[in-house]
Amino acid sequence: MLLPLLLSSLLGGSQAMDLSFSIQVQESVTVPEGLCVSVPCSFKYPSKDWTESTPAYGYWFKAGTETSKGAPVATNDQSREVEMSTQGRFQLTGDPSKGSCSLVIRDAQMWDAAWYFFRVERGRYVRYNFMNNGFFLKVTALTQKPDIYIPETLEPGQPVTVICVFNWDFEECPSPSFSWTGAALSSQGTKPTTSHFSVLSFTPSPQDHDTDLTCHVDFSRKGVSAQRTVRLRVAYAPRDLVISIFRDNTSALELQPQGNVPYLEAQKGQFLRLLCAADSQPPATLSWVLQDRVLSSSHPWGPRPLGLELPGVKAGDSGRYTCRAENRLGSQQRALDLSVQYPPDNLRVMVSQANRTVLENLGNGTSLPVLEGQSLRLVCVTHSIPPARLSWTQGGQILSPSQPSDPGVLELPRVQMEHEGEFTCHAQHPLGSQHVSLSLSVHYPPQLLGPSCSWEAEGLHCSCSSQASPAPSLRWWLGEELLEGNSSQDSFEVTPSSVGPWANSSLSLHGGLSSGLRLSCEAWNVHGAHSGSILQLPDKKGLISTAFSNRALLGIGITALLFLCLALIIMKILPKRQTQGETPRPRFSRHSTILDYINVVPKAGPLAQNRNQKATPSSPSRTPLPPGAPSPESKKNQKKQHQLPSFPEPKSSTQAPESQESQEELHYATLNFPGIRSRPEAWMPKGTQADYAEVKFQ
Repeated sequence: MLLPLLLSSLLGGSQAMDLSFSIQVQESVTVPEGLCVSVPCSFKYPSKDWTESTPAYGYWFKAGTETSKGAPVATNDQSREVEMSTQGRFQLTGDPSKGSCSLVIRDAQMWDAAWYFFRVERGRYVRYNFMNNGFFLKVTALTQKPDIYIPETLEPGQPVTVICVFNWDFEECPSPSFSWTGAALSSQGTKPTTSHFSVLSFTPSPQDHDTDLTCHVDFSRKGVSAQRTVRLRVAYAPRDLVISIFRDNTSALELQPQGNVPYLEAQKGQFLRLLCAADSQPPATLSWVLQDRVLSSSHPWGPRPLGLELPGVKAGDSGRYTCRAENRLGSQQRALDLSVQYPPDNLRVMVSQANRTVLENLGNGTSLPVLEGQSLRLVCVTHSIPPARLSWTQGGQILSPSQPSDPGVLELPRVQMEHEGEFTCHAQHPLGSQHVSLSLSVHYPPQLLGPSCSWEAEGLHCSCSSQASPAPSLRWWLGEELLEGNSSQDSFEVTPSSVGPWANSSLSLHGGLSSGLRLSCEAWNVHGAHSGSILQLPDKKGLISTAFSNRALLGIGITALLFLCLALIIMKILPKRQTQGETPRPRFSRHSTILDYINVVPKAGPLAQNRNQKATPSSPSRTPLPPGAPSPESKKNQKKQHQLPSFPEPKSSTQAPESQESQEELHYATLNFPGIRSRPEAWMPKGTQADYAEVKFQ
């Protein structure tokens, strides 16, 4: 307070300490450079030595100015000159006669910053400087900008209104000048302007997107102005959609919008990250779709771009991936085909036998039984990308495919014994190979050798053998009675044995045997059964049992005559048959009659045999017996096998049998009962022989 009072006394204030003078004004006023500011002010002074007609004068001085001699910055006294630097910018807008000292400062400059005080003069007494209650003017740099109000997204072809506002109190101040610039504006655009804001109307077009619109506000003639620029966002449908691919730790690969659907290969287990981005206004909703299934999507204001991660791709991840971008003005999409490559998986063989439609899936090491003569179709199946190269081998030898277009198919129209063994399907692939093997086992029904019987000291001994796959079972029938094991009365004994596919059985019959009984050997497995029979058992002495009736003897005689006739016929046609190929033996069936399988082969007596031996140097050897079958050479003084029933020669009371044999040439016919041996003799095990029974008629 002391400084203003001192200044007042020094600068010519007459009533420096008179408390009847007072003033009200803010102590500090701030204005940006170039702008206008109004300083409200009011004061009081005593009514002494002046009348209503006495003029009142007010003066604003910058601090340090001598009021009696210096120039004020603003006054209503026309007789006083004002400071040149403030002329036209500082104006006393208040009426001192009414106690108002308000001041307006226009186009404020930096050098205007100072302390200002007011002086009033009216009459001879009122001459007072308000040094104690002036104000300080602070001028700052112009940093404030106008505000532009515009929709965030402009619709193309639709009129839009934009407002530019400069937030400042322009009361008692001149209005600033507003102007607009921008590529979207045309000469027809309207620009209404008020004291502190401006309104602009225009119609945007699609090409106006991403262009600038600027509002300018000018405050003085010296170019002091403020401006603000906005970027126009005109709505448009999604465009320029781009897919980026990250594989493991490699750099991104971008798929551009043009062209066909790209093809992406990835190995099973790899890491993939797909990114999708599109340009659109307003922002589009992005989504990843696999086939017709939505995998992920983003909010229009969500993170950009939209990512899809496949940490370890699987075979099921293969397919067409599509990125879609959509907003209210349209949509765009981009796709890529992902192929997950992997080596053969779940290699197996599908089997179809004998034209059956039912398929069997077989894994590695499976044993496959197949009936001989049936058809077989093997299909090798696996899954891999790219497809594996398939091939078949048997015992290490590559087989030619049944269908060149499909090398995984192997067809055997008729399974034979040489097909038995291991078949392997190979699946070769750049990423790894596999193979699956199966063991083919050829099955066939029983093939019977026998039965053959001979008399021994302890009784009748018979043997029977059969070959089959799987190995057959053998059993004996005596009439309608099944002979199993050993009898409790030791009347018979059955001894079985087996070697590989062969089954052997020996039967020993003890004690008295009634004539007329039928002895049969039967072999069977899952694929069928065969049996062979000896029509009638003889008595031990070689004589026909007394149980035969006269009718039976008559029947045998007639049958013998028929056989002799047949023998003569066969002897005539036999040379012709020997010149031709060997006729396959008929198969022996349980349901066939004995006459269907009898071969009548004539044999000469000892003298004829001697003559034949002279003409024929050697005779064919007998087929070896199956494993475990009894050997006829090991039994001495034994009647020939396969000669049941045997009819002895009639005894003569006048001549011994030995002399009779030396003088006569005996003739007889042999009935052969061939068993079934459709298989080549080379396949018969060592020690086996063809089976047949002989019935001699002297």
